[in-house]
Amino acid sequence: MPALFSQISDKARALKRETTALWFALRDPRTPWTARLVGMLVIAYALSPIDLIPDFIPVLGLLDDLILVPIGIALCIRLIPAEVFADARKLAENAERRPANRFAGAAIVLIWLLGAWVCGVWLVKKLG
Repeated sequence: MPALFSQISDKARALKRETTALWFALRDPRTPWTARLVGMLVIAYALSPIDLIPDFIPVLGLLDDLILVPIGIALCIRLIPAEVFADARKLAENAERRPANRFAGAAIVLIWLLGAWVCGVWLVKKLG
């Protein structure tokens, strides 16, 4: 079981790195407009609430996301020149090595705690 978890964890890290590299590559001025267009379409489809197969259909609803989005990402990566994507991978690795901003993390945690407190006060007033 730990070996399986390690493999999944490694794959997730690699996917995150490749996604970050794709982000950097799409912002690079050397990237052709076709790759940018495909990238924008893939991102729009992934984030859109409208799918080819609605998500409420069991299995098939999520299957289109699991097939179409990776195919779109692979197509986008193939459209980007190799040297541009290599540079983007280096940028992604450097971004991964930077230390996390602890102040920003603390601010986000405080915002969530404040939101929970406000919801709790509202709930107490509503019920009481």
